[in-house]
Amino acid sequence: MSECIFCKIVKDEVACYKVYEDELVLAFLDINPLNIGHTLVIPKQHSNDALDMSDEFNGQILRVCNKVALSLKKLGSSICRGINIYTAIGSDAGQVIFHTHFHVVPRFQGDNFGFKRGSNIELSGDELMDLSRKISHNI
Repeated sequence: MSECIFCKIVKDEVACYKVYEDELVLAFLDINPLNIGHTLVIPKQHSNDALDMSDEFNGQILRVCNKVALSLKKLGSSICRGINIYTAIGSDAGQVIFHTHFHVVPRFQGDNFGFKRGSNIELSGDELMDLSRKISHNI
């Protein structure tokens, strides 16, 4: 199996538009951005998704996401008025490249990108309590 594209970027085998780098993490502009300034933040060490990573790596990635988001906010309303930070875990969640990555996406009013709020799922208080206990038990 060939090495993933993000591993090649980390090794400088594929060019990127780097915005940040330290010993654990690399951040670069997405070449297929959802909005101007859309940045990907990845661990330099390969892992399939955030669930495969250590607390150290997850913590550093979130710190870098914060740095990138603050930088985008400093650029003002011409770049963003809000920010989404997210990751997809698994193909059902939309993950296409199986190397952990977080998206830092600048947002504008009317940009036609976003997560749908609300659903047709209705749970009773008892069902919510049961679900919260099951999730809590597995943490």
